[in-house]
Amino acid sequence: MSTATLEADRALQKKLCEIITSKTGIQLPENKRTMIEGRLRKRVRALGIRDLRTYLKMVMNEGLLETELPQIINVMTTNKTDFFREDAHFDYLVRTVLPGQSTSQVFKVWSAASSSGEEAYTTAMVLNEHSKRTPGFNFSIVGTDLSTEMVRKARKGIYTPEEVVDVPDDMRALYLEEGHDSVGRQLTRVVKQLRDRVGFAQMNLMDKTYPVEKMMDVAFLRNVLIYFDEATQRRVVSSVTDHLKPGGYLFVGHSETSVASDPRLIQKAAAVFRKEA
Repeated sequence: MSTATLEADRALQKKLCEIITSKTGIQLPENKRTMIEGRLRKRVRALGIRDLRTYLKMVMNEGLLETELPQIINVMTTNKTDFFREDAHFDYLVRTVLPGQSTSQVFKVWSAASSSGEEAYTTAMVLNEHSKRTPGFNFSIVGTDLSTEMVRKARKGIYTPEEVVDVPDDMRALYLEEGHDSVGRQLTRVVKQLRDRVGFAQMNLMDKTYPVEKMMDVAFLRNVLIYFDEATQRRVVSSVTDHLKPGGYLFVGHSETSVASDPRLIQKAAAVFRKEA
């Protein structure tokens, strides 16, 4: 391949990355080229296209961008999540946030980067256990994510044995049911009682307004800010904080404590903030 051809390919890829960043806020610097190309090749294989060069030309020069962009965003987003991930946050929720909460109003939680649903379902398990100890306590949970593929998976609530390994045994017995797929592979599904308490929707944190109700009691915004530049981090934190009620709590990833900056937020614990006004 000639140098001119190689440079033309890189220019197309760079242009595509700029479009992805403008749409999602996700930073895709040059030093991530190997990762970027690897993920784009998933679409190359899925479409049966000859090679990455041909795919980039079709997307950027031959009118495929509009239809392909949602699929490209799906493969480019990082969807690392686990049940009970950063479990100190759920301990804080149980020990500090929930005690004294009014039972006259629904306790509302937003998982703002819900990926495949593990965070939202973990929260549902914790809150349902609290409801057993607290007569009259009721809750609702909404999970939103950029990836339409992840939203579909979250709604199904079906996971592999490896994906549920961190669920405590007592909660596993109550909230997970074992089964198999059509070829006999073992799978685990969140029970319908819990799935019915959690709603999922596609949403882009880069949007100017969020289709999520205000006055949320808790918002989880964990392990997504690290993919944004500083200006985007500030804007997203401010927008999510807008949806918290005074006295509501924002949880971010433990590596993101220093970027959760908003004058209305007071840090209360590691990666935990309370909205004061």
